Amino acid sequence: MPATSPAFEAVGITKVYRMGEVEVHALRGVSLRIWDGEFVVILGPSGSGKSTLLNVLGGLDAPSAGVVRYRDHDLARADDRALTAYRREHVGFVFQFYNLVPSLTARENVALAAEIATDPLPAEEALGRVGLSERLDHFPSQLSGGEQQRVAIARAIAKRPDVLLCDEPTGALDAATGRSVLEVLDRVNRELGTTVAVITHNASIGGMADRVVRMADGRIAAEIRNERRVSAGEISW
Repeated sequence: MPATSPAFEAVGITKVYRMGEVEVHALRGVSLRIWDGEFVVILGPSGSGKSTLLNVLGGLDAPSAGVVRYRDHDLARADDRALTAYRREHVGFVFQFYNLVPSLTARENVALAAEIATDPLPAEEALGRVGLSERLDHFPSQLSGGEQQRVAIARAIAKRPDVLLCDEPTGALDAATGRSVLEVLDRVNRELGTTVAVITHNASIGGMADRVVRMADGRIAAEIRNERRVSAGEISW
């Protein structure tokens, strides 16, 4: 990637959760850079620390120690107000479960999120980008799982985020539907220039990335840069 300042820079971050007298070490000295416009896949089994890392990068959780920055934002030292502004202005989230408001249509779910943005995409345009122009006025119960996840992606990109952080976005989907969701994430990265980080336990998804980061036991075990990014259709589930 370009020899310029990274979008994200994490140095020696740790995260310790305390439950009574028990300490759980979720992150153990993780250092990582993610560059503007990069598509990164973070792989690892359950308990490897990948979701905790994503939450720290997204300003949903604070590290116990270490440095984590997004451009000129010091996320490790930011207070709740600063982290809220950071999430609102810079980050879109996509989770395994869609978290759509069941009483709102696809258009209304996306418009609701766009209300907090300063320069949002119109809901119709955001839904068009994920291939749902014909489903604007359908409620979540009238949509398939893959369509609901695409609404969730449209909701995330409607505020034109610089970064899209995705936590197991295909975890609840079958192979064909999962590929269709991954195609959308690939287009968002290539066409909008959005930095995308996807965490997953599915190693085959790593082929879509510029770089694969493998985690184990709260540490980065390996980093691999792909010579070529494969399409979602080439992935063997």
